[in-house]
Amino acid sequence: VQLQASGGGLVQPGGSLRLSCTASGGSLSRSSVAWFRQPPGEERRFVAAMRWRNSDANYADSVKGRFTISRDNANNIAYLQMDNLKPEDTAVYYCAASISSTTTPLTHAWRSWGQGTLVTVSS
Repeated sequence: VQLQASGGGLVQPGGSLRLSCTASGGSLSRSSVAWFRQPPGEERRFVAAMRWRNSDANYADSVKGRFTISRDNANNIAYLQMDNLKPEDTAVYYCAASISSTTTPLTHAWRSWGQGTLVTVSS
């Protein structure tokens, strides 16, 4: 499955953005999906994941209560709703998928990756 992330941009602190991850060449309905982010000059880090089997979700502590992962299987899209954004959320955001039923935060466990979309939180 090929993934395409979109929806990034410049937003003020406290604002919201919704990122989309559109899949082609396969179905997301049988894939677990995840979001990772890579701040400038830093390593890629786990943000959130949703298991395909029962839609259980897992979040990094830094985004719990502010970010929500969801999916629209009919349209082959996964989303990351980001609310109450902070400057430290600035990063390139990547979506990933796995045929395993997983919400692991381990980068190497996710087989398919989309290109990133830049989110900048600044006043």
